[in-house]
Amino acid sequence: MLDKRLNDSPSYADPSSIAGCDFLEDIGFPGTFPFTRGIQPTMYRGRLWTMRQYAGFGSAGESNRRYRYLLSQGVSGLSVAFDLPTQIGYDSDHPLAAGEVGRVGVAIDSIEDMSDLFDGIPLDRVSTSMTINATAIVLLSLYLAVARRQGVASPALSGTIQNDILKEYIARGTYIYPPRASLRIVTDIFAYCERELPNWNTISISGYHIREAGSTAVQEVAFTFANAVAYVQAAIDAGLDVNRFGQRLSFFFNAHNDLLEEVAKFRAARRLWARIMRDRFGATNPRAQQLRFHTQTAGSTLTAQQPDNNIVRVALQALSAVLGGTQSLHGNGRDEALALPTEESARLALRTQQVIAAETGVANTVDPCGGAYAIEEMTNRIEREARALLDRIDAAGGTLTAIETGLIQREIQESAYRAQQEIDRGERIVVGVNQFGTGQTSGIEVLRIDPDIERRQIERVGRVRASRVSGEWQAALGAVAQAARDGSNLVPPIVRAVEARATIGEISDTLRGVFGEHKEIDV
Repeated sequence: MLDKRLNDSPSYADPSSIAGCDFLEDIGFPGTFPFTRGIQPTMYRGRLWTMRQYAGFGSAGESNRRYRYLLSQGVSGLSVAFDLPTQIGYDSDHPLAAGEVGRVGVAIDSIEDMSDLFDGIPLDRVSTSMTINATAIVLLSLYLAVARRQGVASPALSGTIQNDILKEYIARGTYIYPPRASLRIVTDIFAYCERELPNWNTISISGYHIREAGSTAVQEVAFTFANAVAYVQAAIDAGLDVNRFGQRLSFFFNAHNDLLEEVAKFRAARRLWARIMRDRFGATNPRAQQLRFHTQTAGSTLTAQQPDNNIVRVALQALSAVLGGTQSLHGNGRDEALALPTEESARLALRTQQVIAAETGVANTVDPCGGAYAIEEMTNRIEREARALLDRIDAAGGTLTAIETGLIQREIQESAYRAQQEIDRGERIVVGVNQFGTGQTSGIEVLRIDPDIERRQIERVGRVRASRVSGEWQAALGAVAQAARDGSNLVPPIVRAVEARATIGEISDTLRGVFGEHKEIDV
């Protein structure tokens, strides 16, 4: 039985599919506006994408051992996963952290944990991506403080902090403060990094989680760019130069199952963003017009049934990202529908990228799908439909209003509901789930988190608190509160607070006292 969705699209494409498409204005050459074919003239012929493996679990020491292993296996950049308490600003001994310490990522409470996390890893020679949002300013400050302990100057640091709080209100829910206060924190990070961290990507604006929540490819592009527009406007309103901070913006997209649509999505996104930055914000610097993005294969497509099928899914999704011109890529482990990936699964996911790079030849041609009628037609359609959604959001009052009224959230929920109905009716095939099942349960070994980790982490944060000089950390927290109230940049006082060994929870509570907390919108 063929997937019923095939009937919704033309069965072939020909020159009429792209009638009216202007080559120079719409497709162009690699490395030139509108960057449809890639942001570099030679793309992977000059430099391969960064191969990352998203990892973090349990304690800082355990995660450090995994990072060292991945680096030894050929990973060219680290990508840090944090546990839920760390993500929402609670220390490991907070009552709301019970049962979640170290479960979906590494537990970080203080500078001592952060120091252990990067022990023996030279931060001036490794690019680090940190998937953290509500507490991004604290984790960035901890990273800066650890670099100082290593004797590494801030300008030598390279990496990315996700720092994309708006998508948390839309798709994930790990927010703390109200949206407008959160935007202020984001722009403080922009301003600080522009001065002190020239090689740091100050935000990774995420469509990944929007897609994981159930959006379509078009919605992923449109809602990601709606958030990006809000960030750019907030930065301009704060007095920052779009041609400068625009160079440090990065994006994070999902690589889903429809290979050709995904290739077209990445190409359309590059073109649309270049036009938004030029036409809406007046960016004239080509680097400020370019869409640079990291890609992760789609976790929501992985199945607990027949988990070896996930190896194939990840390979094809990773291939779509490469054909689409990603700058950085993470492949999920085959077992991630069951648990965090084992060392073996992480290695296999990395080898998948290495096979694509070294054995398939797809990296030898810039935009190898460019000019194909079907690809160009899909690229045009995705850009056109994404722009129409952006216009709807503008007409509704802009991104913040669309979030506060639940407009974007409802759109995603409706798409997710329709997709699940198609699966339930058998119109959308999921191999091993609603067709081609075996009736057998998985026999693969999964990663087990030591249940004693939470107790040890609670004891550790207790020892940190007991050993510090009270006047120093209390004064540092007072300075954080004062900066929050008077509008001065929050990064310097937070760096001083973490160096005085204030914890993530204490700093977050200080900011809660000034900004308040966001309450979920009923949509």
